[in-house]
Amino acid sequence: MPTFTYMARCDGCGECVDICPSDIMHIEPRYRRSYNVEPNFCWECYSCVKACPQHAIDVRGYADFAPLGHSVRVRREERKGVISWKIRYRDGRVKQFTFPIRTTPWGSIRPPSGYAAPPRDALQSQWLAHEPEALGVEGLPQLSSHTTRRA
Repeated sequence: MPTFTYMARCDGCGECVDICPSDIMHIEPRYRRSYNVEPNFCWECYSCVKACPQHAIDVRGYADFAPLGHSVRVRREERKGVISWKIRYRDGRVKQFTFPIRTTPWGSIRPPSGYAAPPRDALQSQWLAHEPEALGVEGLPQLSSHTTRRA
């Protein structure tokens, strides 16, 4: 579901431009409002929708998800610490979903260079690099190297 901007709500702050991973949110130079320059290339991550302090960015639903005449609203509610989705169908039905906002502070995740190089035998492991340490656990369950079949 690609994004679009309600021009009357947008104040041209550029939060959507800064956060868009595919670099398709731009500020129109004359009117200083955001717009999606190429909806077909939208990753549908909705980072811009969630970051917009004016709630000016919305999404167009695909016909298989929400047929014509629907509306989809996404709202970031910082005070409640949630992202809320509200879908209103043509027949009046409303569905709402709420998810917690990720609370990891910016810059708190170490880059790969912040870890010691894994040992060579780690390539044979089922674990991802530094997985137990990053998850704060001693170890993870593993599949056994042999499997048994029942007749």
